[in-house]
Amino acid sequence: MPQQIEFRFNNPDDSPGYLLWQLTTCWQRKLKRELDKLDITHTQFVLLASLAWLSKKKEAVTQVDIATESKTDRMMVSKVLRTLQSKGLIHRQEHATDTRAKTVSLTTQGALIIQQALIVVEQVDVDFFAILEDQLPGFNRNMLKLIQQKG
Repeated sequence: MPQQIEFRFNNPDDSPGYLLWQLTTCWQRKLKRELDKLDITHTQFVLLASLAWLSKKKEAVTQVDIATESKTDRMMVSKVLRTLQSKGLIHRQEHATDTRAKTVSLTTQGALIIQQALIVVEQVDVDFFAILEDQLPGFNRNMLKLIQQKG
């Protein structure tokens, strides 16, 4: 007879992690459908958006800056940026003063793609989270709390 498995939660709908995973999967599925039309992945979008945001604040954006801003693994960022470079969406070059670092900038095509993608992703967000209505700001605050505490 198999061993009895003990769960902390009475059912899956009581597990915040499981619900978050399901919600994220549903949301990412909708994003993928739209981003496929622009020939970029969600990860590529996040890194391009991070680069665009950081470029507004500083002149020389590094791969490390992008990894820190997006809270992603540095090696993964490097790999995805190589792909974005091969697609002609970014330039990567040696940093002017730090030989260990690479600076990253959007190409004209990259700026065009990220602008189109921002419109698409923001609309997906509006549509997807519309059900929360006036609870959305609180939902966002709670997510930020978790990110700041656990990130």
